[in-house]
Amino acid sequence: MTRLLIAAGLVLAAAVAPLAAQEYPIKPIRLVVPNSAGGATDVAARLTQNRMMEILGQPLVLDYRVAAGGVVGANQVAQSAPDGYSLIMVFDSFTANPYLFKDVQYDPVKDFQPISMLVHGIQVLAAYPGAGMHNFAEFMRLAKSKGAALDLGTAGPGTSSRFSIELFKRATGIDSTLIHYKGGGPLVTAMLGGQVPATIITLGVVMAQVKAGKLLPLAVTSAKRAKLLPDVPTVAETYPGFQVQSWIGLLAPAGTPRPIVDRLHAAMVRTLATPDVHDKFEAQAYEVIGGTPEAFGAWIKTESSNLGRLIKDRGITLE
Repeated sequence: MTRLLIAAGLVLAAAVAPLAAQEYPIKPIRLVVPNSAGGATDVAARLTQNRMMEILGQPLVLDYRVAAGGVVGANQVAQSAPDGYSLIMVFDSFTANPYLFKDVQYDPVKDFQPISMLVHGIQVLAAYPGAGMHNFAEFMRLAKSKGAALDLGTAGPGTSSRFSIELFKRATGIDSTLIHYKGGGPLVTAMLGGQVPATIITLGVVMAQVKAGKLLPLAVTSAKRAKLLPDVPTVAETYPGFQVQSWIGLLAPAGTPRPIVDRLHAAMVRTLATPDVHDKFEAQAYEVIGGTPEAFGAWIKTESSNLGRLIKDRGITLE
């Protein structure tokens, strides 16, 4: 009798799940934003919020959980019910956090269901005009002559800015000293004041300063030149194969039913295709992707493996 009741319960659950997925969503959806206002995930969440609400027919409530580099927000979503009503917008540091923080309770591969990659962010090697480097060749000559005496700023010890510079140092053989700031904003302020000569950072963060001539773009880290900076070379033109980029994506808890995943994915793809949303992302030097859940899942797995190896090999810490 017990086995029959269990079997009947499983059949009933299997029948109810597709029905619930078909009705989804029937109430507001919480979207956790694990970075502070003005950060990359905040910008992406706000750019897509209204259109997503129109398509889904329910409010999309932004829930800011910025403690510990986004770890707190990710932990909460990983432990939430897999019903499509708790989502998270993640930045590239999401896959690095488990290797850097002690209180991480999530596995970026096993504990989340990918919905869609939103964008890739082109990164740029930018310099303060008074630092004596006006192009990539001049930067490399100065970096090799000064060695550790040349400071490079980062947006923080656990950010894509830091990881990109570490990869850049490994590829080029330079030995600069890293100066960590508490975010892209403070880093840009320090560069404008001449306190740090150069950095690698997402282009959108410094595009206004680049346009104004207050910072000089020396090279981009993408595989091909940026549309917004067609005269600026790629690092790969000098060091073939070099490519790093930031990214932003949407995730749900693992176990979220496939019909709900498909509904959210379709809504995000439609949102990213909206001219206003698409153009605003591109204006900030982001490449719109809108890829499949499977492609995003494969990306997360590769990123997690690569960053874990980089962090271990170079002894990267949060200090």
